[in-house]
Amino acid sequence: MDYTLVPSPMGEVLLAGRQGALCRLIFMESASGKPTIPDEWRRNDETFTEAIFQLDGYFEGRRRRFSIDLFPEGSEFQRQVWAALLRIPYGHTRTYGNVARRLGREGAARAIGAASGANPLPILIPCHRVVAADGIGGYTGGESLKRRLLALEGIQA
Repeated sequence: MDYTLVPSPMGEVLLAGRQGALCRLIFMESASGKPTIPDEWRRNDETFTEAIFQLDGYFEGRRRRFSIDLFPEGSEFQRQVWAALLRIPYGHTRTYGNVARRLGREGAARAIGAASGANPLPILIPCHRVVAADGIGGYTGGESLKRRLLALEGIQA
């Protein structure tokens, strides 16, 4: 897998992909500590020019949607949840329960939360837009980062 490291207002981000499709976006300064880059991955900065351009546009408030080829690896259920997250509009949120109902899985809010937490492409697949019924909910990069992303989109959490 190819990768690059990119500075962003949310901290350093690792982008990884293969054959022109993004597979991973990793916050290098996440709440759980600095991730390790697998030895078999190779650095290739040129591969990610368009993804970097689009992410910069998002962070600068000029872009609300991404048009990058994404290839998130996960179970069928996870991919269904991630597809549902892609339908949450910029500047809006949904609760875990709401996403479960939209997928016809009443009562599966915890499973939706687990699938959202396993999202390998945060920001690009906007899991930060899914919140708990009684609060902000969890986030891969930590609660503070989730609040910053929501604030960037004009959402007070």
